[in-house]
Amino acid sequence: MIPFLDLKACNQAYRDELIEAASRVIDSGWYIQGQEVGSFEKEFADYCGAQFCVGVGNGLDALTLTLRAWKELGKLNEGDEIIVPANTYIASILAITENRLVPVLVDPDEYSFNLCPKRVKKAITSRTRAILPVHLYGRLADMPAIMDIAGQYDLLVLEDSAQAHGASKNGKRAGSWGHASGFSFYPGKNLGALGDAGAVTTDDEELATVIRALGNYGSLKKYENTYQGVNSRLDEIQAAMLRVKLRYLEIDSNKRKSLALQYESGLDSDIVSKPEFVGKSIEELESHVFHLYVVRTKNRDSLQRYLLEKGVGTIVHYPVPPHQQIAYQSFKSCNFPVTENIHNEVLSLPISPSLSSKEIESVIEAVNSFQ
Repeated sequence: MIPFLDLKACNQAYRDELIEAASRVIDSGWYIQGQEVGSFEKEFADYCGAQFCVGVGNGLDALTLTLRAWKELGKLNEGDEIIVPANTYIASILAITENRLVPVLVDPDEYSFNLCPKRVKKAITSRTRAILPVHLYGRLADMPAIMDIAGQYDLLVLEDSAQAHGASKNGKRAGSWGHASGFSFYPGKNLGALGDAGAVTTDDEELATVIRALGNYGSLKKYENTYQGVNSRLDEIQAAMLRVKLRYLEIDSNKRKSLALQYESGLDSDIVSKPEFVGKSIEELESHVFHLYVVRTKNRDSLQRYLLEKGVGTIVHYPVPPHQQIAYQSFKSCNFPVTENIHNEVLSLPISPSLSSKEIESVIEAVNSFQ
């Protein structure tokens, strides 16, 4: 069986270093907001090309606390509109509504799966205050165009970089394009912790300070609370784990790109559409780090069953779009044809640094034999 994702195998390569990192924290006697968190924040900010990084409990909190901080700073107010892709994972929407802001969903570009700048521009109203682009599946959204629109209309930009650690354009990485960026380090991410973890990157020192306070009960000084905050802090052991894995992120990203190139050259089926490709070599693929390798087919359910019979694990990212979820009944009457087609047709094939070229070849053969 070729699993969709084997986290044990993925972490095996760093096992000794992870154990040493955990032992270092255990022996330190300091488990919250210590040296490991501070060091990781600096290292990850440097990696992304941002001035500041604030560790938080998870990726959803990274987005939620950033929007909340902008409210505290007077840059957003309840009822303001935030433009977001309709085909994103629900967390992007939850962060908006949790802050009593209004998500304005727009259909994505049907080839890149990311925000379509033309549709973004059409969705802007007098109540629009921010754009929340999502670098879906590991591909950087068209940030030059999005930042240009934001500049024209004086809008904030919050990148959802949960799936795109290291994705870049012209050497500028995810996490350094917008006014802020939220990252998830969920175990299955390209840079994954061994539990929940997240972070915000930004060049805005004031914003970073408010986010840090909000995630620490609203406090920057012990027992003095400036805001009605929450408890959302990156803990020492997860920071230590992430410091280990950050050192290997570029190597792992290149392995993902290599496997994606193998899929690109090997998949040959009239029934299955490959993702739009943005380069023919690892070096040319800077804008896509292939958190997921997603194909499309009108026979998605049949293909998924067939591949399982052939010993290949797959997952659908995602079967139900946010506007059709029970949690968002207010969107029930909305119609997003591109999004709905994507959610009905996409299937994620196995792609991770732990997989071998031979295993990918087996997946390719199974997909190509599907009738």
